[in-house]
Amino acid sequence: MTSEQTVDFIRMSEGTAEEYAFLDRIEAAELEHFPDRVLDWLGRMDVPSGYKVTRLGHCLQAATRAHRAGEDEETVVCVLLHDIGDILAPANHSEVAAALLRPYVSERNYWIVKHHGLFQGVYYFHHMGQDPHARDQYRDHPLYQATVDFCAHYDQNSFDPDYPSEPLEFFEPMVRRILSPSRISDPGARPAGPEQ
Repeated sequence: MTSEQTVDFIRMSEGTAEEYAFLDRIEAAELEHFPDRVLDWLGRMDVPSGYKVTRLGHCLQAATRAHRAGEDEETVVCVLLHDIGDILAPANHSEVAAALLRPYVSERNYWIVKHHGLFQGVYYFHHMGQDPHARDQYRDHPLYQATVDFCAHYDQNSFDPDYPSEPLEFFEPMVRRILSPSRISDPGARPAGPEQ
C-alpha cells in the first residue's frame, strides 16, 4: 500500500490479503457511522412536501403510531424508515428503503417495506388511472395481510399535522440499535424467501 493509505491495485483481482484487510477496516468504520448517515437523511426530509406534514413529519407520525401500538423496536424503526427512499430514489422509494434495511431486519419487515408502496396504492391509484387493486397479485402471499395492516394503521393515516408525534430524538437510540453493525446478517446465510 502507498503512503496515502490507499490500496495499490487497480483491478480487484490483483488485490492482496493485506489490502483487503485494510479495506475491511475502512468498511467497518463506515458501518459504525451508518446510523448517523440515516439520521441525517431523515433530517433532510423535514421540508415542505405538498402534504400537511413534511416527509419527516409523516415518518415520525407513522413510527409514533407503531410504537404506541406496541410494535417491537425493529418494526418501529422500519416504519420510521419506510419512506427514506423518497430522498434517495423517489421513483422506487419502497425498494430503496427495503434494501437499506435488509441486512439489519427480518425477512418479514424487509418484504413489508419493499412492497408498501404498491399496497398503499389502494388508497389513491384510482385517482391516477392505475389499478388500486394491484396489490392483489400478492393476495396468496403469507405477508399480504401484514402489509395491508402496515399501510392501514401506520402509513395512509399519518399525514395529520395535529397528531402528537414523538421527535426524531426519541427514535434515535432505536435507529442506532437496529442499524448496529452487530445486527448485520451474513448475506450468504440469509434465506432469500419469496421474492414474488
